[in-house]
Amino acid sequence: MSAKAEHYDVIRKPVITEKATMASEANAVVFEVAIDANKPQIKEAVEALFGVKVKAVNTTVAKGKVKRFRGQLGRRRDVKKAYVTLEEGNAIDVTTGL
Repeated sequence: MSAKAEHYDVIRKPVITEKATMASEANAVVFEVAIDANKPQIKEAVEALFGVKVKAVNTTVAKGKVKRFRGQLGRRRDVKKAYVTLEEGNAIDVTTGL
């Protein structure tokens, strides 16, 4: 498997929410990442895929909610998000596709 494919395994998709948009004003971008990814892997993947310098990576795990599906109890998957702060002068436009 190529290195680029591994980076795409780490970073799933950008998160575009009101909170993520507010974070972008502080030169940060929010990505949904693999649940087993660690901060150095996330930093390496973002720098390789987007060609930017990463200042810091903060992560959070949102636990999956219990929901009903056709009367049966089910559970949504846990989601890990990474708040990636970029160095000054770097930017990622997540509104365009990769």
